[in-house]
Amino acid sequence: MTARAPGAPRAPAVPYIAASGGPFDVGYQHGKARAAALADFIGDDLCRIGRLAPAPVALAELRPGLAAYGAAIAAATPRLSEELDGLAAGAGLSRELAVLLQARREIIGYQRIPARGDCTTYASLTAGPAGSPVLAQTVDLNGDLDDQIAVLDITLSGSGRRALVLSFGGLLGYLGVNSDGLAIGLNLVLGGQWRPGLPPYLAIRHLLDNADCVAEALRILRGLPLASSRSLMLCDREQLACAEILGDEVRLVEAGDPGGAAHTNHFIDPGFAARDELNVFARNSSLQRLRACRAGLAGFAGQDAGAGVDEHFGLLSAPPVCVADTGDIRRERTVAAVVLLPAAGELHLRPGDPSRNGTESFCLRPDAEAGPAVPGPAVRGPAVPGPAVRGPAMRGSAVPGPVVPGPAVPEPSVVP
Repeated sequence: MTARAPGAPRAPAVPYIAASGGPFDVGYQHGKARAAALADFIGDDLCRIGRLAPAPVALAELRPGLAAYGAAIAAATPRLSEELDGLAAGAGLSRELAVLLQARREIIGYQRIPARGDCTTYASLTAGPAGSPVLAQTVDLNGDLDDQIAVLDITLSGSGRRALVLSFGGLLGYLGVNSDGLAIGLNLVLGGQWRPGLPPYLAIRHLLDNADCVAEALRILRGLPLASSRSLMLCDREQLACAEILGDEVRLVEAGDPGGAAHTNHFIDPGFAARDELNVFARNSSLQRLRACRAGLAGFAGQDAGAGVDEHFGLLSAPPVCVADTGDIRRERTVAAVVLLPAAGELHLRPGDPSRNGTESFCLRPDAEAGPAVPGPAVRGPAVPGPAVRGPAMRGSAVPGPVVPGPAVPEPSVVP
């Protein structure tokens, strides 16, 4: 395998896809807009799975599993299953390949090998601009997926809401914010038996389509048959919560700091922690990033006016929170950073290494036409925000509220 030069330049502009109508129509528009890119991605060693999985893979071997994932998606989220049919039709793919794009992470699975990072996420009801709610995170992935980023602006008929969704390689969901002021981020945590079910990325999209607040999202989440372990961070105008998922269990964890909540890649719930499969090297990285994140978040929360988008990107762009590129496609690295402002309906994105690239901003506004992202200037160090892009949205003022309670959990020590 030939190593890629670390920090190689990326395309600066992120594809923006505004899709509306019924589920099939939304999927079709997404698929048509990304048809060439998805064909290239699938042709690249089967979505690069062949370069990441522990053993070679062939589509024929995956067919029974893909059928099981497709059936689980259809049973749990029929409208997303219809959207998958539309994605396949628009991109000129088979349905099984459309399902493969959604279940790619589960197909790769997890192995207990040294890893360095897989997202750092935090949220606060008062640390955003002018003391507003904020949810921010790095996106740490292997597979060099920063070339697969897209932003979806989704309006599903009959849902009564819109959603801005960050997507990678044809995913219908990953993280995002909706027009009711609900923002959702995520972290990978490793444990339990991964099985055919609803991929957590699709679960997040389902929540953004169907929930208007944290409490409603948690209610829906508890009824979903998730395929793999994750931690979700949820924030609206009045409440935030951090939910860890292992098998069929969903547990809320303590915020850990009066300024908000932070999470990385180890389980915090004591019962789940005993079943954590994260290796010692990755656990040390996870603990270091969590401490740095909590310290930064406490600083923001201590400011009367909160922190601006550029200040949040400054935290997300600095090590150890930002995981550097080594040139090894198998290693996780920061491929994007995102700042979500739920009350304003805004998604601010730095694709690739956030310490090197400018901000592209997207927003949901009822008084403006949708438009593509406008990149901010390339920078090194603290983020320089790009201009807000006009798009449909709802604006509202931040209303501080209580953190969803959970058991008090002491932070574990670094394993030597």
